[in-house]
This record gives sequence, structure tokens and C-alpha cells, in this order.
Amino acid sequence: MADIKHRIGIMGGTFDPIHMGHLILGEKAYEQFQLEKVLFMPSGNPPHKRNRQGRATDEERVEMVRRAIAGNPHFELSLTEMHENGYTYTYHTLEMLKEKNPDTDYYFIIGADSLYDFDTWREPERICRNCILVTAVRNHSTIAELEAEMNRLSLKYNGTFLTLNTTN
Repeated sequence: MADIKHRIGIMGGTFDPIHMGHLILGEKAYEQFQLEKVLFMPSGNPPHKRNRQGRATDEERVEMVRRAIAGNPHFELSLTEMHENGYTYTYHTLEMLKEKNPDTDYYFIIGADSLYDFDTWREPERICRNCILVTAVRNHSTIAELEAEMNRLSLKYNGTFLTLNTTN
């Protein structure tokens, strides 16, 4: 008998502010990939957004997410990356989650802009080892361009990249 895997989505970001687009992507991923839930995971200290002066505090961002997802029973707030100790890196978060939950497949939801920057992320091959990357279409690229980039990254990092079927 095959082991049953849990399917959990992760929507990460600074969420400054969280907006309707984030909620729509989370809902579409939940439906399309039959996820049990989607974790909304505010980044505590993202290395690519170092200058956050004058922006919302961590507490304000967490409260914005909490309020935005409150009415959705399959959305859950995760404070996994909310800490002061250095920068938060996706590969580290995913490795920690997989170690705690080896029976779970994580679906990491990103926009096309993040896909095109994926080569610059810390340890992209380790990210690919620990999740399925779900890519949402954005206005600045065609489906064909997006699929070509997903194929390139899949071959380069031995990863699984899926397209999230949603409108721009």
C-alpha cells in the first residue's frame, strides 16, 4: 500500500501589504492541486529586501495577514520565518519543514517575477529538493516564455515546476 502524502501550499512574502492577489493565488493553488491547506508565511528578514525602513513592522504585517485570511478555513498563518536571528532563506525553511513532516509534499507558490529571479535565490537546488514550485502567470510574460523558463530551471536544478492556472 502506498503511503499517503499530505499536500500543503506555502505562500511566502513580505506581505507589506497582503492584497487580494495573494489570496486569489492561494485559493487557486488550493483548488488546482487539491491542497489540505495553504500556509501564509510572512518573511521575517528577507535578504533581498534589506532596507525596510518606513515600512510596516513585523507585528503589523503579521496582523494584516491574520485579518486577511481569517474568513478562509483552509488558510493558515505560519510564523516559521518570523524571527530576528539573521536572514530567512527559503531553502532553510523548507528543509526544516520537511525534516519535521517527511510525509508532506510542499507546494511553494511564487509569481513569474520570482521564477525569473530563481537563479539568484540562495541554494535553489535545495529548494527544489524540498518542494514543488507553483508558478503564477504575470502580465510581463507569455505562457510559452514561462514554460520555457520553468523547463530550464527544472533541468538545471532537478526540480518540479508547475503552472498555476489563473488569470493575470
